[in-house]
Amino acid sequence: MEQKRKVDRSIRRNYRRYVFYQVWVRSFRDGNGDGIGDLYGLYDKLGYIKSLGVDAVWLSPVYPSPDADYGYDISDYRDIHPDFGTLEQFRKVLDRVHELGMKLIMDLVVNHTSDDHRWFKESRKGKDNPYSDYYIWRDKPNNWDSLFEGKAWTYDEQRGQYYLHIFQKKQPDLNMDNPRVREEVKDIMRFWLDMGVDGFREDVINFISKKEKLPNGLPFIPAVNGMFAYKDGPHIHEYLSEFRKVCDDYDCIQIGEGPMTTVKSALSYLTGKNKSLDMMFSFDHMMADCLFTEYMQRPFSLKKLKRAFSKWQYALNGKAWNTLYLENHDHPRVISRYGSEKLRRESGTMLAACYIFQQGAPFIYQGQEIGMTNIRLRDINDYKDISSKNNFNRYHLKDSLERRMERIHNSSRDSSRTPMQWSSARYAGFSKVKPWFVVNSNYSEGVNVADEEKDPDSILNFYRRCIRLKKSSKVLTYGSYREFFPDSNEIYMYERVYRGHHWLVICSFSKHIVKVSLPKEFENRPNELLLCNYNGERKDNMCFEPYETRVYRFL
Repeated sequence: MEQKRKVDRSIRRNYRRYVFYQVWVRSFRDGNGDGIGDLYGLYDKLGYIKSLGVDAVWLSPVYPSPDADYGYDISDYRDIHPDFGTLEQFRKVLDRVHELGMKLIMDLVVNHTSDDHRWFKESRKGKDNPYSDYYIWRDKPNNWDSLFEGKAWTYDEQRGQYYLHIFQKKQPDLNMDNPRVREEVKDIMRFWLDMGVDGFREDVINFISKKEKLPNGLPFIPAVNGMFAYKDGPHIHEYLSEFRKVCDDYDCIQIGEGPMTTVKSALSYLTGKNKSLDMMFSFDHMMADCLFTEYMQRPFSLKKLKRAFSKWQYALNGKAWNTLYLENHDHPRVISRYGSEKLRRESGTMLAACYIFQQGAPFIYQGQEIGMTNIRLRDINDYKDISSKNNFNRYHLKDSLERRMERIHNSSRDSSRTPMQWSSARYAGFSKVKPWFVVNSNYSEGVNVADEEKDPDSILNFYRRCIRLKKSSKVLTYGSYREFFPDSNEIYMYERVYRGHHWLVICSFSKHIVKVSLPKEFENRPNELLLCNYNGERKDNMCFEPYETRVYRFL
Protein backbone atom coordinates (compact mmCIF):
# COMPACT_ATOMS: atom_id res chain seq x y z
CA MET A 1 0.00 0.00 0.00
CA GLU A 2 1.33 3.40 -0.98
CA GLN A 3 1.78 6.00 1.72
CA LYS A 4 -0.93 8.62 1.30
CA ARG A 5 0.44 11.78 -0.24
CA LYS A 6 0.22 15.17 1.34
CA VAL A 7 -3.00 16.79 0.13
CA ASP A 8 -2.50 19.27 -2.72
CA ARG A 9 -5.60 21.34 -3.34
CA SER A 10 -4.27 23.32 -6.29
CA ILE A 11 -5.72 21.29 -9.16
CA ARG A 12 -9.32 21.57 -7.95
CA ARG A 13 -8.79 25.26 -7.41
CA ASN A 14 -6.98 26.07 -10.64
CA TYR A 15 -8.08 23.69 -13.39
CA ARG A 16 -10.11 26.39 -15.13
CA ARG A 17 -6.82 28.06 -16.04
CA TYR A 18 -5.10 24.85 -17.12
CA VAL A 19 -3.96 23.57 -20.49
CA PHE A 20 -3.87 19.77 -20.72
CA TYR A 21 -1.74 17.54 -22.95
CA GLN A 22 -2.79 13.97 -23.72
CA VAL A 23 -0.15 11.27 -24.14
CA TRP A 24 -0.97 7.96 -25.82
CA VAL A 25 2.17 6.32 -24.51
CA ARG A 26 2.59 3.52 -27.06
CA SER A 27 3.13 6.07 -29.82
CA PHE A 28 4.76 8.95 -27.93
CA ARG A 29 8.44 7.95 -27.74
CA ASP A 30 10.43 4.75 -27.45
CA GLY A 31 12.95 5.10 -24.65
CA ASN A 32 14.28 1.54 -24.32
CA GLY A 33 14.81 0.66 -27.97
CA ASP A 34 12.15 -1.97 -28.62
CA GLY A 35 10.03 0.05 -31.07
CA ILE A 36 7.21 0.71 -28.60
CA GLY A 37 6.60 4.01 -26.85
CA ASP A 38 7.06 3.81 -23.11
CA LEU A 39 7.42 5.66 -19.82
CA TYR A 40 11.17 6.01 -20.36
CA GLY A 41 10.57 7.94 -23.56
CA LEU A 42 7.86 10.01 -21.89
CA TYR A 43 10.24 10.92 -19.06
CA ASP A 44 12.78 12.21 -21.56
CA LYS A 45 10.19 14.45 -23.26
CA LEU A 46 8.46 15.98 -20.24
CA GLY A 47 10.53 19.14 -20.69
CA TYR A 48 9.15 19.48 -24.21
CA ILE A 49 5.58 19.17 -22.93
CA LYS A 50 6.29 21.82 -20.32
CA SER A 51 7.71 24.11 -23.01
CA LEU A 52 4.31 24.26 -24.68
CA GLY A 53 2.85 25.98 -21.64
CA VAL A 54 1.05 22.85 -20.44
CA ASP A 55 -0.17 22.53 -16.85
CA ALA A 56 -1.31 18.91 -16.72
CA VAL A 57 -0.55 15.66 -18.53
CA TRP A 58 -3.29 13.11 -19.18
CA LEU A 59 -2.03 9.58 -19.70
CA SER A 60 -4.13 7.17 -21.70
CA PRO A 61 -4.16 3.72 -20.02
CA VAL A 62 -0.73 2.42 -19.04
CA TYR A 63 -2.02 -0.64 -17.16
CA PRO A 64 -1.35 -4.28 -18.13
CA SER A 65 -3.57 -5.25 -21.06
CA PRO A 66 -3.76 -7.88 -23.83
CA ASP A 67 -4.23 -4.85 -26.13
CA ALA A 68 -7.37 -6.03 -27.88
CA ASP A 69 -8.33 -2.34 -27.70
CA TYR A 70 -4.81 -1.02 -27.02
CA GLY A 71 -5.03 -0.45 -23.30
CA TYR A 72 -8.75 0.11 -22.89
CA ASP A 73 -9.10 -3.58 -22.04
CA ILE A 74 -7.40 -3.68 -18.65
CA SER A 75 -6.24 -6.92 -17.04
CA ASP A 76 -4.70 -5.40 -13.87
CA TYR A 77 -5.57 -1.97 -12.48
CA ARG A 78 -2.65 -1.78 -10.05
CA ASP A 79 0.38 -2.23 -12.26
CA ILE A 80 2.07 -0.95 -15.43
CA HIS A 81 2.00 -2.63 -18.84
CA PRO A 82 5.39 -4.33 -19.31
CA ASP A 83 5.65 -2.69 -22.75
CA PHE A 84 5.70 0.68 -20.99
CA GLY A 85 7.94 -0.01 -18.00
CA THR A 86 7.44 -0.58 -14.30
CA LEU A 87 5.72 1.01 -11.33
CA GLU A 88 9.12 2.37 -10.33
CA GLN A 89 9.46 4.13 -13.68
CA PHE A 90 5.92 5.44 -13.39
CA ARG A 91 6.83 6.99 -10.03
CA LYS A 92 9.83 8.66 -11.66
CA VAL A 93 7.59 10.12 -14.35
CA LEU A 94 5.10 11.30 -11.75
CA ASP A 95 7.80 12.91 -9.62
CA ARG A 96 9.32 14.64 -12.64
CA VAL A 97 5.92 15.95 -13.74
CA HIS A 98 5.49 17.49 -10.31
CA GLU A 99 9.05 18.87 -10.29
CA LEU A 100 8.24 20.69 -13.52
CA GLY A 101 5.18 22.25 -11.90
CA MET A 102 2.65 20.15 -13.80
CA LYS A 103 -0.04 17.68 -12.73
CA LEU A 104 -0.73 14.15 -13.94
CA ILE A 105 -4.11 12.53 -14.43
CA MET A 106 -4.73 8.87 -15.20
CA ASP A 107 -7.31 7.18 -17.39
CA LEU A 108 -9.86 5.36 -15.23
CA VAL A 109 -11.61 2.68 -17.32
CA VAL A 110 -14.28 1.02 -15.19
CA ASN A 111 -17.23 0.43 -17.51
CA HIS A 112 -15.48 -2.77 -18.58
CA THR A 113 -12.31 -4.81 -18.09
CA SER A 114 -10.39 -7.22 -20.27
CA ASP A 115 -11.71 -10.77 -20.46
CA ASP A 116 -8.19 -11.61 -19.26
CA HIS A 117 -8.80 -9.89 -15.92
CA ARG A 118 -8.78 -12.15 -12.89
CA TRP A 119 -12.30 -11.03 -11.98
CA PHE A 120 -13.73 -12.21 -15.29
CA LYS A 121 -11.84 -15.49 -15.22
CA GLU A 122 -13.38 -16.19 -11.82
CA SER A 123 -16.82 -14.95 -12.86
CA ARG A 124 -16.90 -17.39 -15.78
CA LYS A 125 -16.60 -20.35 -13.41
CA GLY A 126 -20.23 -20.18 -12.31
CA LYS A 127 -22.82 -18.58 -10.09
CA ASP A 128 -21.44 -19.78 -6.76
CA ASN A 129 -18.17 -17.85 -6.47
CA PRO A 130 -17.46 -14.35 -5.05
CA TYR A 131 -16.98 -12.85 -8.54
CA SER A 132 -20.11 -14.30 -10.09
CA ASP A 133 -21.94 -10.97 -10.23
CA TYR A 134 -18.97 -8.76 -11.07
CA TYR A 135 -20.19 -8.81 -14.69
CA ILE A 136 -23.59 -8.76 -16.42
CA TRP A 137 -24.75 -12.27 -17.30
CA ARG A 138 -28.06 -13.37 -18.83
CA ASP A 139 -29.59 -16.63 -20.04
CA LYS A 140 -31.16 -14.81 -22.98
CA PRO A 141 -29.63 -11.68 -24.55
CA ASN A 142 -31.55 -8.58 -25.57
CA ASN A 143 -31.16 -7.00 -29.01
CA TRP A 144 -28.45 -4.46 -28.19
CA ASP A 145 -25.60 -3.80 -30.60
CA SER A 146 -21.99 -3.45 -29.58
CA LEU A 147 -20.26 -0.24 -30.57
CA PHE A 148 -17.23 -2.18 -31.81
CA GLU A 149 -18.11 -5.73 -32.74
CA GLY A 150 -21.52 -7.05 -33.78
CA LYS A 151 -24.06 -7.78 -31.07
CA ALA A 152 -23.45 -6.72 -27.48
CA TRP A 153 -23.77 -10.24 -26.03
CA THR A 154 -21.43 -13.21 -26.34
CA TYR A 155 -22.16 -16.74 -25.16
CA ASP A 156 -19.60 -18.21 -22.77
CA GLU A 157 -19.39 -21.99 -22.94
CA GLN A 158 -17.76 -22.36 -19.54
CA ARG A 159 -20.46 -20.49 -17.63
CA GLY A 160 -23.32 -21.36 -19.98
CA GLN A 161 -24.63 -17.80 -20.17
CA TYR A 162 -24.27 -14.65 -22.25
CA TYR A 163 -22.22 -11.71 -21.00
CA LEU A 164 -22.68 -8.07 -21.98
CA HIS A 165 -19.99 -6.09 -23.79
CA ILE A 166 -20.95 -2.64 -25.05
CA PHE A 167 -17.62 -2.57 -26.84
CA GLN A 168 -15.83 -5.62 -28.26
CA LYS A 169 -16.30 -9.14 -26.91
CA LYS A 170 -12.96 -9.08 -25.13
CA GLN A 171 -14.20 -6.10 -23.05
CA PRO A 172 -16.95 -7.46 -20.75
CA ASP A 173 -18.96 -4.81 -18.92
CA LEU A 174 -18.67 -4.65 -15.16
CA ASN A 175 -21.85 -4.90 -13.10
CA MET A 176 -21.71 -1.61 -11.23
CA ASP A 177 -25.01 -2.48 -9.51
CA ASN A 178 -22.92 -4.84 -7.38
CA PRO A 179 -21.64 -2.80 -4.40
CA ARG A 180 -18.54 -4.99 -4.24
CA VAL A 181 -17.57 -3.82 -7.72
CA ARG A 182 -17.93 -0.19 -6.67
CA GLU A 183 -15.70 -0.84 -3.66
CA GLU A 184 -13.10 -2.32 -5.99
CA VAL A 185 -13.22 0.84 -8.10
CA LYS A 186 -12.75 3.06 -5.05
CA ASP A 187 -9.79 0.97 -3.90
CA ILE A 188 -8.20 1.35 -7.34
CA MET A 189 -8.67 5.11 -7.18
CA ARG A 190 -7.06 5.27 -3.74
CA PHE A 191 -4.12 3.17 -4.94
CA TRP A 192 -3.13 5.74 -7.57
CA LEU A 193 -4.12 8.79 -5.52
CA ASP A 194 -1.97 7.59 -2.64
CA MET A 195 0.89 7.33 -5.09
CA GLY A 196 0.38 10.99 -5.94
CA VAL A 197 -1.62 11.28 -9.17
CA ASP A 198 -3.79 14.36 -9.40
CA GLY A 199 -7.02 12.95 -10.77
CA PHE A 200 -8.73 10.89 -13.43
CA ARG A 201 -10.17 11.07 -16.90
CA GLU A 202 -13.04 8.60 -16.56
CA ASP A 203 -13.71 6.61 -19.72
CA VAL A 204 -17.34 6.33 -21.00
CA ILE A 205 -18.38 7.06 -17.45
CA ASN A 206 -22.04 7.71 -18.36
CA PHE A 207 -22.33 4.03 -19.40
CA ILE A 208 -21.67 2.44 -16.00
CA SER A 209 -25.35 2.31 -15.01
CA LYS A 210 -27.64 0.55 -17.48
CA LYS A 211 -31.40 0.82 -17.66
CA GLU A 212 -33.05 -1.62 -15.27
CA LYS A 213 -34.04 -5.02 -16.70
CA LEU A 214 -31.96 -4.25 -19.81
CA PRO A 215 -34.88 -3.73 -22.21
CA ASN A 216 -34.58 -4.14 -25.96
CA GLY A 217 -33.39 -1.13 -27.90
CA LEU A 218 -34.98 0.60 -30.86
CA PRO A 219 -34.38 -1.53 -33.97
CA PHE A 220 -34.58 1.40 -36.39
CA ILE A 221 -31.26 2.82 -35.16
CA PRO A 222 -28.65 0.54 -36.75
CA ALA A 223 -25.23 0.15 -35.12
CA VAL A 224 -26.30 1.91 -31.93
CA ASN A 225 -29.29 -0.23 -31.00
CA GLY A 226 -29.66 0.08 -27.23
CA MET A 227 -27.75 3.34 -26.89
CA PHE A 228 -30.54 5.00 -24.91
CA ALA A 229 -30.64 2.12 -22.44
CA TYR A 230 -26.98 1.81 -21.59
CA LYS A 231 -26.19 5.48 -20.98
CA ASP A 232 -27.23 7.77 -18.11
CA GLY A 233 -28.79 4.89 -16.21
CA PRO A 234 -31.05 5.21 -13.15
CA HIS A 235 -28.23 4.84 -10.61
CA ILE A 236 -25.50 6.78 -12.40
CA HIS A 237 -25.47 9.73 -10.01
CA GLU A 238 -25.67 7.48 -6.97
CA TYR A 239 -22.61 5.52 -8.08
CA LEU A 240 -20.60 8.51 -9.18
CA SER A 241 -21.29 10.24 -5.87
CA GLU A 242 -19.44 7.37 -4.19
CA PHE A 243 -16.44 7.90 -6.44
CA ARG A 244 -16.66 11.65 -5.88
CA LYS A 245 -16.30 11.18 -2.14
CA VAL A 246 -12.99 9.40 -2.69
CA CYS A 247 -11.72 12.27 -4.82
CA ASP A 248 -12.95 14.78 -2.24
CA ASP A 249 -10.55 13.22 0.25
CA TYR A 250 -7.66 14.03 -2.08
CA ASP A 251 -8.97 17.22 -3.70
CA CYS A 252 -8.24 15.70 -7.08
CA ILE A 253 -9.92 16.38 -10.40
CA GLN A 254 -12.44 14.21 -12.26
CA ILE A 255 -13.04 14.60 -15.97
CA GLY A 256 -15.68 12.36 -17.50
CA GLU A 257 -16.09 11.16 -21.05
CA GLY A 258 -19.75 11.29 -22.06
CA PRO A 259 -20.47 9.67 -25.42
CA MET A 260 -23.85 10.62 -26.88
CA THR A 261 -24.39 13.07 -24.03
CA THR A 262 -26.58 16.15 -24.32
CA VAL A 263 -26.06 19.54 -22.73
CA LYS A 264 -28.89 18.87 -20.28
CA SER A 265 -27.43 15.52 -19.33
CA ALA A 266 -23.93 16.92 -18.96
CA LEU A 267 -25.13 19.64 -16.61
CA SER A 268 -26.63 17.00 -14.33
CA TYR A 269 -23.08 15.67 -13.81
CA LEU A 270 -21.39 19.06 -13.56
CA THR A 271 -23.77 21.08 -11.38
CA GLY A 272 -26.24 20.86 -8.52
CA LYS A 273 -26.70 18.25 -5.86
CA ASN A 274 -25.54 15.44 -8.15
CA LYS A 275 -22.30 17.12 -9.18
CA SER A 276 -19.77 14.34 -9.59
CA LEU A 277 -17.44 15.63 -12.32
CA ASP A 278 -15.41 18.79 -12.77
CA MET A 279 -15.56 18.66 -16.58
CA MET A 280 -17.02 16.38 -19.23
CA PHE A 281 -15.91 15.55 -22.76
CA SER A 282 -18.78 15.90 -25.20
CA PHE A 283 -18.78 14.80 -28.85
CA ASP A 284 -21.14 17.16 -30.69
CA HIS A 285 -18.41 19.25 -32.30
CA MET A 286 -16.66 16.10 -33.58
CA MET A 287 -19.68 15.28 -35.75
CA ALA A 288 -19.34 18.19 -38.21
CA ASP A 289 -18.37 15.81 -41.02
CA CYS A 290 -20.22 12.65 -40.03
CA LEU A 291 -23.25 11.07 -38.37
CA PHE A 292 -22.85 9.11 -35.09
CA THR A 293 -19.30 8.03 -35.94
CA GLU A 294 -16.56 9.23 -38.27
CA TYR A 295 -17.18 6.24 -40.56
CA MET A 296 -20.67 7.55 -41.37
CA GLN A 297 -19.21 10.41 -43.37
CA ARG A 298 -20.87 13.60 -44.57
CA PRO A 299 -19.41 16.72 -46.19
CA PHE A 300 -17.84 19.02 -43.60
CA SER A 301 -20.30 21.65 -42.39
CA LEU A 302 -18.92 24.76 -40.72
CA LYS A 303 -22.45 25.66 -39.62
CA LYS A 304 -22.80 22.34 -37.84
CA LEU A 305 -19.43 22.80 -36.13
CA LYS A 306 -20.33 26.31 -34.99
CA ARG A 307 -23.73 25.23 -33.70
CA ALA A 308 -22.06 22.58 -31.57
CA PHE A 309 -19.40 24.95 -30.25
CA SER A 310 -21.91 27.68 -29.40
CA LYS A 311 -24.49 25.35 -27.89
CA TRP A 312 -22.02 24.18 -25.26
CA GLN A 313 -20.49 27.61 -24.72
CA TYR A 314 -23.85 29.24 -24.03
CA ALA A 315 -25.23 26.39 -21.93
CA LEU A 316 -22.23 26.02 -19.61
CA ASN A 317 -21.42 29.71 -19.17
CA GLY A 318 -21.64 30.58 -15.49
CA LYS A 319 -22.61 27.02 -14.58
CA ALA A 320 -19.78 24.66 -15.49
CA TRP A 321 -16.51 24.49 -17.40
CA ASN A 322 -16.02 23.27 -20.95
CA THR A 323 -13.42 20.82 -22.18
CA LEU A 324 -11.97 22.24 -25.39
CA TYR A 325 -10.49 19.73 -27.81
CA LEU A 326 -10.24 18.84 -31.48
CA GLU A 327 -8.19 15.64 -31.32
CA ASN A 328 -7.63 12.65 -29.08
CA HIS A 329 -6.83 8.95 -29.39
CA ASP A 330 -10.35 8.16 -30.64
CA HIS A 331 -10.54 10.57 -33.59
CA PRO A 332 -8.70 11.06 -36.89
CA ARG A 333 -6.41 14.07 -37.27
CA VAL A 334 -8.35 17.32 -37.43
CA ILE A 335 -6.40 18.99 -40.25
CA SER A 336 -7.42 16.07 -42.48
CA ARG A 337 -11.04 16.53 -41.39
CA TYR A 338 -11.80 20.21 -40.84
CA GLY A 339 -8.79 21.81 -42.50
CA SER A 340 -6.61 21.16 -45.54
CA GLU A 341 -3.56 18.94 -45.88
CA LYS A 342 -2.43 21.09 -48.82
CA LEU A 343 -2.66 24.19 -46.60
CA ARG A 344 -1.50 22.37 -43.50
CA ARG A 345 0.23 25.25 -41.70
CA GLU A 346 -2.53 27.74 -42.46
CA SER A 347 -5.43 25.49 -41.48
CA GLY A 348 -3.57 23.92 -38.56
CA THR A 349 -2.88 27.29 -36.96
CA MET A 350 -6.41 28.54 -37.60
CA LEU A 351 -7.90 25.44 -36.02
CA ALA A 352 -5.73 25.98 -32.95
CA ALA A 353 -7.10 29.48 -32.44
CA CYS A 354 -10.70 28.55 -33.20
CA TYR A 355 -11.00 26.30 -30.15
CA ILE A 356 -8.29 27.36 -27.66
CA PHE A 357 -9.77 30.84 -27.20
CA GLN A 358 -13.24 29.63 -26.27
CA GLN A 359 -14.27 29.48 -22.62
CA GLY A 360 -12.91 26.29 -21.10
CA ALA A 361 -9.78 24.22 -20.56
CA PRO A 362 -7.89 23.39 -23.80
CA PHE A 363 -6.73 19.82 -24.38
CA ILE A 364 -3.96 19.13 -26.91
CA TYR A 365 -3.33 15.63 -28.21
CA GLN A 366 0.22 14.53 -28.99
CA GLY A 367 1.20 15.52 -32.52
CA GLN A 368 -1.70 17.93 -32.93
CA GLU A 369 0.66 20.78 -32.08
CA ILE A 370 2.89 19.99 -35.07
CA GLY A 371 0.02 19.41 -37.50
CA MET A 372 0.17 15.65 -37.92
CA THR A 373 -2.27 14.29 -40.51
CA ASN A 374 -4.08 11.06 -41.41
CA ILE A 375 -2.37 7.99 -42.81
CA ARG A 376 -3.54 6.11 -45.91
CA LEU A 377 -2.77 2.39 -45.79
CA ARG A 378 -3.51 0.15 -48.77
CA ASP A 379 -5.19 -2.79 -47.07
CA ILE A 380 -7.64 -2.99 -44.19
CA ASN A 381 -5.40 -5.65 -42.63
CA ASP A 382 -2.62 -3.06 -42.34
CA TYR A 383 -4.74 -1.18 -39.79
CA LYS A 384 -4.61 -2.11 -36.10
CA ASP A 385 -7.82 -0.56 -34.78
CA ILE A 386 -10.61 -3.04 -34.02
CA SER A 387 -13.36 -0.48 -34.65
CA SER A 388 -11.96 0.39 -38.09
CA LYS A 389 -11.95 -3.27 -39.10
CA ASN A 390 -15.48 -3.70 -37.74
CA ASN A 391 -16.74 -0.68 -39.66
CA PHE A 392 -15.11 -1.86 -42.87
CA ASN A 393 -16.60 -5.34 -42.63
CA ARG A 394 -20.04 -4.34 -41.37
CA TYR A 395 -21.26 -1.14 -42.99
CA HIS A 396 -21.62 0.20 -46.54
CA LEU A 397 -20.87 -3.25 -47.96
CA LYS A 398 -22.48 -2.28 -51.27
CA ASP A 399 -19.83 0.39 -51.78
CA SER A 400 -16.79 -0.45 -53.87
CA LEU A 401 -13.65 -1.63 -52.12
CA GLU A 402 -11.99 1.67 -53.04
CA ARG A 403 -14.81 3.69 -51.47
CA ARG A 404 -14.80 1.60 -48.29
CA MET A 405 -11.05 2.07 -47.96
CA GLU A 406 -11.50 5.79 -48.52
CA ARG A 407 -13.90 5.81 -45.58
CA ILE A 408 -11.23 4.11 -43.46
CA HIS A 409 -8.59 6.61 -44.56
CA ASN A 410 -10.87 9.41 -43.40
CA SER A 411 -12.15 7.84 -40.20
CA SER A 412 -9.71 5.41 -38.61
CA ARG A 413 -8.57 6.00 -35.05
CA ASP A 414 -5.21 4.64 -36.17
CA SER A 415 -4.42 8.01 -37.76
CA SER A 416 -4.14 9.46 -34.27
CA ARG A 417 -1.99 6.56 -33.09
CA THR A 418 0.94 6.65 -35.50
CA PRO A 419 4.29 7.34 -33.82
CA MET A 420 4.98 10.90 -32.75
CA GLN A 421 7.19 12.71 -35.26
CA TRP A 422 10.17 14.13 -33.40
CA SER A 423 12.64 14.73 -36.22
CA SER A 424 13.49 13.96 -39.83
CA ALA A 425 15.77 11.12 -38.72
CA ARG A 426 14.83 7.55 -39.54
CA TYR A 427 11.51 6.51 -37.98
CA ALA A 428 10.83 10.18 -37.24
CA GLY A 429 13.09 10.08 -34.20
CA PHE A 430 10.45 8.04 -32.37
CA SER A 431 12.70 4.99 -32.10
CA LYS A 432 16.05 3.68 -33.31
CA VAL A 433 14.40 0.45 -34.49
CA LYS A 434 11.33 -0.25 -36.58
CA PRO A 435 8.28 1.00 -34.61
CA TRP A 436 5.30 -1.12 -33.66
CA PHE A 437 3.15 0.75 -36.21
CA VAL A 438 3.68 2.65 -39.45
CA VAL A 439 5.15 6.16 -39.32
CA ASN A 440 3.42 8.82 -41.42
CA SER A 441 5.81 9.52 -44.30
CA ASN A 442 5.40 13.29 -44.08
CA TYR A 443 7.78 13.37 -41.09
CA SER A 444 10.58 13.83 -43.64
CA GLU A 445 8.76 16.82 -45.17
CA GLY A 446 9.02 19.08 -42.14
CA VAL A 447 6.15 17.67 -40.11
CA ASN A 448 8.24 17.02 -37.02
CA VAL A 449 9.16 18.76 -33.78
CA ALA A 450 12.82 19.48 -34.60
CA ASP A 451 12.08 21.26 -37.89
CA GLU A 452 9.14 23.18 -36.47
CA GLU A 453 11.16 24.34 -33.46
CA LYS A 454 13.43 26.18 -35.91
CA ASP A 455 10.57 27.89 -37.75
CA PRO A 456 9.02 30.83 -35.86
CA ASP A 457 5.91 30.59 -38.05
CA SER A 458 5.37 26.84 -37.56
CA ILE A 459 2.22 25.27 -36.21
CA LEU A 460 4.17 24.27 -33.10
CA ASN A 461 5.23 27.81 -32.30
CA PHE A 462 1.76 29.12 -33.09
CA TYR A 463 0.32 26.74 -30.48
CA ARG A 464 2.78 28.17 -27.98
CA ARG A 465 1.67 31.70 -28.87
CA CYS A 466 -1.99 30.74 -28.47
CA ILE A 467 -1.37 29.16 -25.09
CA ARG A 468 0.64 32.14 -23.83
CA LEU A 469 -2.06 34.54 -24.95
CA LYS A 470 -4.86 32.47 -23.44
CA LYS A 471 -3.13 32.15 -20.08
CA SER A 472 -2.13 35.82 -19.94
CA SER A 473 -5.68 37.09 -20.46
CA LYS A 474 -8.57 36.99 -18.01
CA VAL A 475 -10.82 37.83 -20.95
CA LEU A 476 -9.82 34.69 -22.86
CA THR A 477 -9.89 32.61 -19.69
CA TYR A 478 -13.03 33.71 -17.88
CA GLY A 479 -14.91 35.93 -20.33
CA SER A 480 -18.36 35.14 -21.68
CA TYR A 481 -18.83 34.01 -25.27
CA ARG A 482 -20.97 35.36 -28.10
CA GLU A 483 -20.98 34.14 -31.70
CA PHE A 484 -21.52 36.40 -34.73
CA PHE A 485 -22.71 35.48 -38.22
CA PRO A 486 -23.78 31.90 -37.38
CA ASP A 487 -25.14 31.40 -40.92
CA SER A 488 -21.78 32.05 -42.58
CA ASN A 489 -20.33 29.09 -44.46
CA GLU A 490 -16.84 30.58 -44.36
CA ILE A 491 -16.26 32.54 -41.15
CA TYR A 492 -16.38 31.56 -37.49
CA MET A 493 -16.37 34.72 -35.37
CA TYR A 494 -16.89 35.03 -31.66
CA GLU A 495 -16.44 37.60 -28.93
CA ARG A 496 -15.06 37.10 -25.44
CA VAL A 497 -16.14 39.69 -22.85
CA TYR A 498 -14.88 40.17 -19.30
CA ARG A 499 -15.56 43.19 -17.08
CA GLY A 500 -16.04 45.54 -19.99
CA HIS A 501 -13.13 44.23 -22.05
CA HIS A 502 -14.01 42.94 -25.53
CA TRP A 503 -11.89 40.61 -27.65
CA LEU A 504 -12.84 39.26 -31.06
CA VAL A 505 -11.66 35.95 -32.56
CA ILE A 506 -12.10 35.60 -36.32
CA CYS A 507 -11.36 32.34 -38.16
CA SER A 508 -11.71 31.72 -41.88
CA PHE A 509 -12.50 28.15 -42.90
CA SER A 510 -12.25 29.03 -46.58
CA LYS A 511 -9.56 27.90 -49.05
CA HIS A 512 -10.00 31.24 -50.80
CA ILE A 513 -9.62 34.92 -49.93
CA VAL A 514 -12.71 36.12 -48.06
CA LYS A 515 -13.88 39.65 -47.34
CA VAL A 516 -14.88 39.86 -43.68
CA SER A 517 -17.29 42.37 -42.20
CA LEU A 518 -17.15 43.33 -38.56
CA PRO A 519 -20.33 43.43 -36.46
CA LYS A 520 -21.73 46.97 -36.46
CA GLU A 521 -20.87 47.51 -32.81
CA PHE A 522 -17.18 47.03 -33.63
CA GLU A 523 -17.03 49.20 -36.74
CA ASN A 524 -14.68 52.20 -36.46
CA ARG A 525 -13.68 51.27 -32.92
CA PRO A 526 -9.95 51.40 -32.15
CA ASN A 527 -8.42 48.00 -31.71
CA GLU A 528 -5.17 46.11 -31.37
CA LEU A 529 -4.35 43.02 -33.40
CA LEU A 530 -2.83 40.57 -30.90
CA LEU A 531 -2.47 37.42 -32.95
CA CYS A 532 -2.51 36.38 -36.60
CA ASN A 533 -1.25 33.33 -38.47
CA TYR A 534 -0.13 35.41 -41.46
CA ASN A 535 2.75 37.89 -41.53
CA GLY A 536 2.39 41.49 -42.62
CA GLU A 537 0.11 44.38 -41.73
CA ARG A 538 -3.46 43.12 -41.24
CA LYS A 539 -5.15 45.66 -38.98
CA ASP A 540 -7.13 47.63 -41.54
CA ASN A 541 -7.35 45.00 -44.23
CA MET A 542 -10.39 42.79 -43.72
CA CYS A 543 -9.63 40.52 -46.66
CA PHE A 544 -8.73 37.20 -45.07
CA GLU A 545 -6.28 34.84 -46.73
CA PRO A 546 -7.12 31.09 -46.87
CA TYR A 547 -7.59 29.77 -43.31
CA GLU A 548 -6.49 33.06 -41.79
CA THR A 549 -7.20 33.74 -38.13
CA ARG A 550 -6.93 36.95 -36.13
CA VAL A 551 -7.52 37.95 -32.52
CA TYR A 552 -8.36 41.60 -31.81
CA ARG A 553 -8.58 43.48 -28.55
CA PHE A 554 -10.99 46.40 -28.81
CA LEU A 555 -9.99 49.51 -26.89
